[in-house]
Amino acid sequence: MGRYVIRRLLQMIPVVIGTTFIIYTMVWALPGDPFAGKCGDRACPPAYISMMTAEYNLDEPLLVQYGLYMVDLMQGNFGETFRGTEIVNELLQRYPTTVQLAVIAIVFELVIGIAAGVVAGLRRGGFIDNLVLVSTLVVVSIPVFVIGLVAQIVVGVQLGWLPVTYDGTVYSLILPGFVLGSLSLAYVARLMRTNLVENLRSDYVRTATAKGMPQKRVIGVHTLRNSLIPVVTFIGADFGNLLGGAIVTEGIFNIPGVGNMIFRGIRDREGATVTAAVTILVLVFLLVNLFVDLLYAALDPRIRYE
Repeated sequence: MGRYVIRRLLQMIPVVIGTTFIIYTMVWALPGDPFAGKCGDRACPPAYISMMTAEYNLDEPLLVQYGLYMVDLMQGNFGETFRGTEIVNELLQRYPTTVQLAVIAIVFELVIGIAAGVVAGLRRGGFIDNLVLVSTLVVVSIPVFVIGLVAQIVVGVQLGWLPVTYDGTVYSLILPGFVLGSLSLAYVARLMRTNLVENLRSDYVRTATAKGMPQKRVIGVHTLRNSLIPVVTFIGADFGNLLGGAIVTEGIFNIPGVGNMIFRGIRDREGATVTAAVTILVLVFLLVNLFVDLLYAALDPRIRYE
């Protein structure tokens, strides 16, 4: 197990380097003036441009720029925005909100998605099964921003059950968390249902039933655990995606999270901001996937790591 973890951690190094280089190149190698509009309606003074060019090493070749940036990054220096704000401070302020939003979305996926998939799988071909398949297909077909706007109007405005914008409390993240996790929730339900139906037809299930094992134990201990492995894989990958893909949801509900920060950085061509935020998201994504891989052994004892 220890050798496996070390090997996976070493494999993260080229992934992080490759990802940050792609993001850095996409942001800084774009044509145009990176300081356009930074001084209002008038052009920036030459002294300001010279100072910013030297600070961000823009007078160096792209590979040298990236190398100098990574050296600072490995020393814990995430740089500053064009406004002079420490990027690490903004990340520390915004990241907890995005993590809370992603956790709420994952909870909805786990509770509603798995429950709907189990019920549909156990009643395959029945009314509930068809209802789950049709409803999840409808959710998958609707864009997230449409679901968000409809949820705001119906749940927030007309019914008044939940706040329509973020007010700094976890309670105000329930509605955007559901919206953020709605698409993945539908996929989890369908994935859980498919795997459960497949495992119910397996030889070990028929053998356990023939030996007189109670049906609850056959489903709860054996069938359900094996069916959860693909679902856990999907949810682990989805958690990383939720941390970086909440831009639309955070915009609809006015949430000051990392997604909002990345969008603003892309819009304003804040290369250091975008690269730093994406680097953190990549690291979290890789660590979550490592945790998911280690969780396989708990779900299925046949899985072992050498």
